[in-house]
Amino acid sequence: MMGPGWYLRRLSRMGPAEVVGRARHAVVQRQWRSALPTPPNWPAHPRVTATLPAGVLGKVSGEAVARLVATADELMAGRAEFFGVERTDFVAPDWFLDPKTGRSAPSDMYAFDVPYRSEDTVGDIKQIWEPSRHQHLTVLAAAYAVTGSSAYATRVAEHLRSWWAANPPLRGPHWVSGIELGIRLLSWVWTRRLLDGWEDAAELFEQNPDFQLQLWHHQNWLATLRSHGSSANNHVIAEDAGLLAAACAFGWFPESAGWRAEAMRSLDVQLGRNTFPSGLNAELASEYHGLVLELGLAAAAEADAAGTPVPDSTWDVLLRMTDALASIVDNRMRPPRQGDADDGFGLIVDGTATDRWASLLASGEALFGRLDWWPTIPGDDVRTPLLAALVSRTPRVTGVRPGRRPAHLRDAGMTILRSGRVWVRCDGGPHGFLSIAAHAHADALSLEVRHDGVDVLADPGTFCYHGEPQWRQYFRSTLGHNTLELAGRDQSVSGGPFLWTRHAVTKVLEVHTPDLGPNRWSAAHDGYAPAVHRRTVELDGDVLKIVDEVLGEGSPGAARLAFHFGPSVTVMLDGTTARLRWTAEGTNESGTAADPLVGRVSGSLTSAVRTAVMELPPELAWTVHRGETEPPLGWYSAGFGRKEPATTLVGSGSPGHLTTLLRFS
Repeated sequence: MMGPGWYLRRLSRMGPAEVVGRARHAVVQRQWRSALPTPPNWPAHPRVTATLPAGVLGKVSGEAVARLVATADELMAGRAEFFGVERTDFVAPDWFLDPKTGRSAPSDMYAFDVPYRSEDTVGDIKQIWEPSRHQHLTVLAAAYAVTGSSAYATRVAEHLRSWWAANPPLRGPHWVSGIELGIRLLSWVWTRRLLDGWEDAAELFEQNPDFQLQLWHHQNWLATLRSHGSSANNHVIAEDAGLLAAACAFGWFPESAGWRAEAMRSLDVQLGRNTFPSGLNAELASEYHGLVLELGLAAAAEADAAGTPVPDSTWDVLLRMTDALASIVDNRMRPPRQGDADDGFGLIVDGTATDRWASLLASGEALFGRLDWWPTIPGDDVRTPLLAALVSRTPRVTGVRPGRRPAHLRDAGMTILRSGRVWVRCDGGPHGFLSIAAHAHADALSLEVRHDGVDVLADPGTFCYHGEPQWRQYFRSTLGHNTLELAGRDQSVSGGPFLWTRHAVTKVLEVHTPDLGPNRWSAAHDGYAPAVHRRTVELDGDVLKIVDEVLGEGSPGAARLAFHFGPSVTVMLDGTTARLRWTAEGTNESGTAADPLVGRVSGSLTSAVRTAVMELPPELAWTVHRGETEPPLGWYSAGFGRKEPATTLVGSGSPGHLTTLLRFS
C-alpha cells in the first residue's frame, strides 16, 4: 500500500479542478457504499441492432480463421496464458485467483475498499483483472461466428453467467478501475454481435435481468466516475470507448442517449489531448499507442454503425495515429519498445498468432487507405473486415497526410534512422504525459538499435507495475536504458510506481535524415543540471557512431554508460571491444530469404548467423552483467510479467567526450 508521503506527492501534481473532482468522486463512492444507485426498468422488448452486415464473415481468410480457431480450442480445453503465467483452469475459472502468487482477492468487499495495490493482500491485480476483461470471450464468440459450432457459444454463456453471479455491482476488485469496466463493456458488445444467430443469444443478453443489472451499473459507473486531470491518459480513452460502444449497441435505458452524446464528446476531446499532432500517443509508450488506437477505432466504428455522428476530428486523430504507426515500425512490423507496456488490447477477435501491429495497420488501410511509403502489410486478420464493415461511409479526414515516410516526429521527440537492415530509434522527447508522466521511463537520449528486426541494442521493457518495487524501479531507471547515468541517479525523479516529481527536459539539436547518405541526430537534456548530457548519433551504412558529452561547470560526478543487448545476442568482451553474434530467422522485407553472413548450414534459406563489432570508449572501465539480482542488472522483458537474462555492458569512469562505434558485418 502507498504511504502518506506518496499521497502528498500525488496531491502536489494535481491542479485545483482535479482536487475538487476527486473530492466529488469520494462523496459518490461514500454514497454508493450505503445505497447502490437503482437502475431504471428494463424495456419490454429490447432489440439488438449491433449486428454484422450479411456476408462479411465470408471475407475473413482461411488463414485468419485457422489461427482464431486454434486459440479458441485452447480456451475450450481450459488453457490460457496471461502475462507469462499459464492457466489450466479456464473451463470454469476462478475470477478472483492470482495463479502467480496463489492468493485470491476479496470477492465480497466494497469495491473501493479493496487494497488492489497490495500484492501481499490480493495477489497480482493484473493477473486477476486481465481474464475479467472478457477478451477471451470475444475470441470464443468469433470462433462461433466463423464456424457455427455452438460449443463455443455455450462456453461463452457459462463464463458470463458465472462472472455476473460472482461480481454483483460494486463488490470486489473488478469494480475498482474504470479502464477494466470500459474494456469489459466493449467485449460484451462484440460478444453479443458475434453470437448473433445463436439460438440462446437473446436469453443470455437482452432477456436476462442479470445482464440488465450489470450493463446499467457499468455504464453508470463510467458516466459518474470518469478519469480526469492528471489521470486522463489511456484510462479515460477506455472508459469513453466502452461507454460509447455500449450506449450505441445497447441503447435501451433512459440515459442511453445522454451517455452516447457525452461519451462521444469526451472521446473526441481526450483523443486529441492524448495524441501529438504528429500522430504519436502523448504518453510516449508504444504499447499504449496501440491500445488507444484499437479503442478509438472500435468506438468510432460502433458509433458510425449506430448512426451516432462521429466528429471529423475524431477520424483525423485516428488517421494520424495510424500513419504515425506506419512511419515508426521496423522492417518486421515491430514498433519501438518505449515507455511502459502492459500488453493491453482494446479488442481481440483474432488468434494469438496474429500480429497485432500488422492487424492495426491493415485496419487503418481498410478505413483510410494506404500511402505509397507505408510498409507492406503481411498476412491478414479477422478484425479488419469486421470493423470496416461497420463503418457506413469512408471516414472524412481533413488533415494533410505525409508525402514521404516521416523520420523525425518533432513534437514527440522521436527520430528513426534507417539504413538497409539497420533501424535506430533516438529518444529526444518529453518525459511522459501530464503532470505525473505515469508511464514514462527515465530514458532521455536512449537508443534502440535493430538489425533486420532483431533487438541488438534493446530497450529492456517493463516487466511489472505493482508488488515488486525493486524490479519496477530497475526497468524504468536510467541505468536500465541505453543512455548515460551521472552521479548514480536517474535523470528524472520518481515519486512512486506511476509518478514522477521531476521531469528531465530534452531538446533535439539536429536531425538530418536524407534518403541517401549518412543520417545524423543530436539532442541534449538537463536531468543532471547544472551539467548537460549531449548525445550525437550518426548512421552511415552499416556503421553507427554514438558520441556522448557532458557539458557545464563543476564536477558532474561519476558516469556509467550502459548498453543493453537483446536476449538473442551473444556478447564477448575483450578490453574495449565487444564482439556480437546472433541468429536471424525468416525473410527480409522484400520477401526473399535473409542473406547468410557466416555459419550458414548448407541448404538453409531461413536462418543465418550475423555478427557485429562494438568499439567502446576506452576512457571507461567496462564490465559485463547478465541476470544479476542484487541489484537488478542485465535483464530483458519481452512482455508484461516476463523477464529473462540478457547481456548488459556498463562503462564506469569520468564523463567527457565518449565515442562508441557499432559496425555490422
